Amino acid sequence: MPHDFYTKRRIEFADTDMAGIMHFARFFVFMETAEHEFLRSLGASVESKLDNLRLGWPRLAVSCEYLSPAKFEEVLDIHLMVARKGNKSMTYKFEFHRGEALIARGQVSAACCVFYPDGKLKAIPIPDFIASQIQEAPQGEERGA
Repeated sequence: MPHDFYTKRRIEFADTDMAGIMHFARFFVFMETAEHEFLRSLGASVESKLDNLRLGWPRLAVSCEYLSPAKFEEVLDIHLMVARKGNKSMTYKFEFHRGEALIARGQVSAACCVFYPDGKLKAIPIPDFIASQIQEAPQGEERGA
């Protein structure tokens, strides 16, 4: 069962500010993209169906700590770790590396919810078809820790 996922992403022009440095907000997009890739690697998705209702992962909390600038056309290695697998939520930690250099680290917590046709949502236990494939990373596993 995986608790780690690795991907790469090139910094495009649209990801940068006027100085050619990756804009702080784009790190959140990169984290979300890595999460989507991770779920797809398990045969799941950030949006699924459960009992004819939409299943999704609204955010509970997000954060990012920036350690070094990342620049246009650089390729970042992104390491996603399952920091916590709760009954109804997941917390992912992310590390962004350029080679051996740690560029940034972030965290995303999301609740597993069903969306009703009237617009209401309700947190539910993570369905087994997802939960059974994921485990928490051992404590202290992060490369930058």
